[in-house]
Amino acid sequence: MTGHPLRPSRLSRPHPALTSLLGAWALAACSPDETAAVEEHLTDCASCAEEAVRLRDAVALLHPEDSLDLDPSLRSRVLAHCLGRRPARIPVPGWAAPYEAETARLDALLRDIGEQDWRAPVRLAWFDGHRPAEREVSVAAVISHLTAVDGLVAGSLGLPDPVPVPAAAMAVLSGGGAAEAPVGRGPVSPDRRTEALWSAEEGRPSGSAHAAWRDQSRALIRSASFAAGNAGDSDDAGNAGATAATSVEYGPFSLPLRDAFLDRAFECWVHAEDVADAVAYPYEPPAPSHLHRMIDLAARMLPGAIAGRRRAGLAPPPHVLTTAGAPGRTLHLEVEGSGGGHWYIALDSPTARASPQTEVAHVALDGLEFSRLAAGRVEPQDAAAGQDGDPEAIRDVLFATASLSRL
Repeated sequence: MTGHPLRPSRLSRPHPALTSLLGAWALAACSPDETAAVEEHLTDCASCAEEAVRLRDAVALLHPEDSLDLDPSLRSRVLAHCLGRRPARIPVPGWAAPYEAETARLDALLRDIGEQDWRAPVRLAWFDGHRPAEREVSVAAVISHLTAVDGLVAGSLGLPDPVPVPAAAMAVLSGGGAAEAPVGRGPVSPDRRTEALWSAEEGRPSGSAHAAWRDQSRALIRSASFAAGNAGDSDDAGNAGATAATSVEYGPFSLPLRDAFLDRAFECWVHAEDVADAVAYPYEPPAPSHLHRMIDLAARMLPGAIAGRRRAGLAPPPHVLTTAGAPGRTLHLEVEGSGGGHWYIALDSPTARASPQTEVAHVALDGLEFSRLAAGRVEPQDAAAGQDGDPEAIRDVLFATASLSRL
């Protein structure tokens, strides 16, 4: 019987040559032909197959697999790079930049969560004057809360209010009843606005909260940019123009527009962390320069917060009565780490002049710890703060910082 001799496979190579290729194969550094030859050999050679498994395991230890989740800050970094190469025709004013960055980061988080995550429970916490308070809501409700309070800023820029007009106000518009109701606008206090929007959105798809919040935040940034550009506002030189100085009413207090944008950036970050914790999503603090601005706003609000606690009977009366602009007792607030700095807080009156020469106490906190205290996530007596000087002054400032928090 005759026939063709058996032809060796084109992949066949000597055993020593294939053994020498195992390291390169484990590192995925072989050519296609070498890879095919090694893998064919591994199906027939048990000793080489065992060695290949050991080498692949070693490579895995040296080169751990990267997460497939996108970095939450990727969108903002790409935008910053693009704008750096080609500046926007109407740039975002500096005082709105932290809000733009924080809303972009939260938007990236929300795009990445699943449908079931919108119903995940989130614990909202704040400090209610003299004791902690909390409430459990869904992720979707957190985003609606941001929409409701951001709507106060939207109104100051002439944008639509997302919170429906109360029924009492609608009665006035139609010609009868409740003449004292605020005609044509929703409630002003953040908590009442939130409750009103939650009631109005009951039964709607959870994901719709994301679209409403995203559209409004983009409209806020766009409107602030155009308004600031038209008013000729300087960006960061402290020469606030008409737009930046526009008053935004929060019910019991008001803020100029530039500070209101910082307030909204801070709350966006705080609640983004709440959501990230609820859905086990990695989340980083704001950029140091943005965090510094947020801390600066909180520090500037402290004299008024101390005075408010006194009026409510939650703090002792001032030690010294001072006239506007006169020097008064001062606390030196030192914030360390990211976003840190030094601030001097007037203790006896919001109109008194704080000065290092009249310092009676010194408090030092880490930037993130101060932020958690101002957000109501840490109780004043539990704050990790270095303290020196008048204990009553220190207590007043720590409790006033926590009192800046709200639902």
